[in-house]
Amino acid sequence: MSSFLNEDVIENRNLINGEWVDSKDKIEIINPINEEVITSVPAATVEDVEKAALAARNASFNWGRLTPKDRADFLIELSNRVLGDIDNLSKLETINSGHPISVVGGEIKSAADRLKFFAGAGRTLEGRSAGEYAPGYTSIIRREPIGVAGLITPWNYPLLTAVTKMSPALAAGNTIVLKPSEQTPLTTLRLAKLANEIFPAGVINVLTGFGDVAGKQLAKSRNIDIISLTGGTNTGKQVAQIASETLKKVHLELGGKAPSIILDDANPEIVAESLKWASFWNAGQDCSAATRIIVTKANYDNILQSLKSSISKLKVGDPSIKSTEMGPLTHSKHFKNVENFVNNSEKSGAKIELGGKKIGSKGFLFQPTIITNVDQKSEIVQNEVFGPVITIQKAEDNFHAIELANDVKYGLGSSVFTNDVGIAMEASRRLKFGTVWINDHGAVTAEMPWGGFKESGYGKERSIYSIEEYTNIKHVMIKLP
Repeated sequence: MSSFLNEDVIENRNLINGEWVDSKDKIEIINPINEEVITSVPAATVEDVEKAALAARNASFNWGRLTPKDRADFLIELSNRVLGDIDNLSKLETINSGHPISVVGGEIKSAADRLKFFAGAGRTLEGRSAGEYAPGYTSIIRREPIGVAGLITPWNYPLLTAVTKMSPALAAGNTIVLKPSEQTPLTTLRLAKLANEIFPAGVINVLTGFGDVAGKQLAKSRNIDIISLTGGTNTGKQVAQIASETLKKVHLELGGKAPSIILDDANPEIVAESLKWASFWNAGQDCSAATRIIVTKANYDNILQSLKSSISKLKVGDPSIKSTEMGPLTHSKHFKNVENFVNNSEKSGAKIELGGKKIGSKGFLFQPTIITNVDQKSEIVQNEVFGPVITIQKAEDNFHAIELANDVKYGLGSSVFTNDVGIAMEASRRLKFGTVWINDHGAVTAEMPWGGFKESGYGKERSIYSIEEYTNIKHVMIKLP
């Protein structure tokens, strides 16, 4: 590790009320390329969560009373600090999460951009005009911070997701308690260190710990007013159930099983190059990854061959090497889960067209995998694999393709490839997903909302809609003399 990352950039304590706090119980953090221990971080207790939540509660009055401009200044300064620390953050993300060093810098820049976006967006919140709606009264609408936001982030995009959640919460005037995944906390702790040099004590609190202890207590605590989770659908259901005990607001960005519909007139080479990245970016560990490729029958053979040719050229290996395009899966339990999905599909009669195996004896590298001859109701089609695995299905026509696409419990991202604008627009209406891309898959921007339908959750990330998630609407009615 020393040749790639200086150990002194690793922060491995919790941040509570502006102070760095250790604990007796520890969690080992593993490098996914070689399974070596990088460091250990605290396993936060119920008491730790309550201390952090109380610190956030005590800081919430003054933070919420700042003007939007003043809060924006803090976020902009943090954005500048993130950009100034891009080398350290990139190396931490690579060694902890397995993101290729060749691309992770772009994720850090995107995080910095989101901080700046929400700094500005927090200054533009609007409501209905004041007016007289009953004789002798004037009504006004106030949009106020909810209070303390409990934020739980996943292991697939640790830094980017942390920033995506904390930025709108802070911009709206909330204080936060943030719990990163126990597998990948290192960039979030580094971010906390940068933030602690800027923000007032108690505004930003960061705890590492297990979901069934620290995460559960965040959802349960009466000092947490809104809980926001990015994670698996089953975890989201558990969090919502626990949060219902205090009727706190719940915001969930959950799993996905994104279809990509390829129609007869789509160019196979263009499709293959797009899906090479849309399906295998971050080793497919992306809730919006194009995992189900649905092709109308006239184009099926051409698309299959183009995909096999393009995907077989992906450079898979050590993420610290600049030429690597796809790194390892992030942790051992997940690797075994992906491996089981592929093995079970083959036992059920599916055909492995490409890949399907572990690479090397150490670490969690898995071959980019293409699977055909799958049944619509099969596990590999219906459930989230979250790895470098795609299935390819044949559809009879455009409407059959849309029917297959909608026939899952998820509704996060989707795409359609065609040169016919009318068909594309009709598909965008029929597809039951929070985002529909046309002739691409996976492009995002801070200005536009991200969120799902069905069991992909509720609430929006990014955009002005995200800030609104972290506010309460209050009616003030004034009796006139």
